[in-house]
Amino acid sequence: MWMAICELAQAGPPAPSPSPAPPGGGSAFVLPAMLIAMVAFMILTSRSQKRRERRDREEMHARLTKNVRVLTVGGIIATVVSVKDNEVVLKVDESTNTKMTFLKSAIQRILTEEGEAAVEKPA
Repeated sequence: MWMAICELAQAGPPAPSPSPAPPGGGSAFVLPAMLIAMVAFMILTSRSQKRRERRDREEMHARLTKNVRVLTVGGIIATVVSVKDNEVVLKVDESTNTKMTFLKSAIQRILTEEGEAAVEKPA
């Protein structure tokens, strides 16, 4: 018996058993990384789209000249009489020569320009 105890003492402590692998095989970081990449892509895409829309709107405002037919955000179709810094004077009624002053930002789109055909109106 004494011999068995001596042999166990010389052998030392038992070797530790290998720890089990984490669930998912180490892919715990893949899903959050994919989500972060998708969110970053969506943010960058929306920013570039907003920038493009702002540039298009500024170009349209630069094309506003006298006698151009426009549509306002309120649905008024009128003809440009004069353009100032941030304002546009529009003639809204030909028979009574009614004029109204709008901000340039109130112009939604240009319907006609000199020498161009009218843009189709949605039904």
